[in-house]
Amino acid sequence: MIPGARLIILGRQGAGKGTQCVRLSRHFVVPHISTGDMLRAAVREGTPLGQAAKEVMDSGGLVGDDTMVGIVSERLNSDDARTRGYILDGFPRTVGQAEALDLVTGERPLDAVIDLDVPRSLVLERLSARRVCRDCGTNYVASGNERQPWICEVCGGDVMYRADDTPDAINNRLDLYEQQTSPLINYYQATGRLTVVDGVASPDEVFARLTAAVEASRRK
Repeated sequence: MIPGARLIILGRQGAGKGTQCVRLSRHFVVPHISTGDMLRAAVREGTPLGQAAKEVMDSGGLVGDDTMVGIVSERLNSDDARTRGYILDGFPRTVGQAEALDLVTGERPLDAVIDLDVPRSLVLERLSARRVCRDCGTNYVASGNERQPWICEVCGGDVMYRADDTPDAINNRLDLYEQQTSPLINYYQATGRLTVVDGVASPDEVFARLTAAVEASRRK
């Protein structure tokens, strides 16, 4: 294993990115920087950013580029990200954000950009079954046989349906992905930095594919 890494993981929400990013962060011993987690934490804490972002997020929209670039730039200048690397999950979402990120990471360029490819139909199925702990954010998959109230096994909090996981909001996010985020594939392909990984397999199989892709990219 090559220690450390500077990675971007792309893919539709619901493709399993979050879980795989956590595993990759432990494997490569780097921080997992999830812009979604950062924004949801700001919403819970009622910060000015959280208040501004809540309405956009609840409707399935994307927070503006300037706000997101500022948040991520500040995080990447933290000591752990500067010295060890990082995994970016949920950023960039647009070509404008990607261009800004290239300027921020000019002295410490990315090791790999990976597109975790999962069909939209499967993403819809997964997100419709997703539930989350209100307190710690642990994700669960509903089978329909859960005891109510559903209590989180990690912290004892209430497991709930996410406010932004309504069918309309999910479809809106996926439409926005196709319109705004899909062009990132062409952006990173054009510079030879993109690796596509098939995300339709068991979690362990997908993880093995991801780690192999990262290590192959770093050896180039």
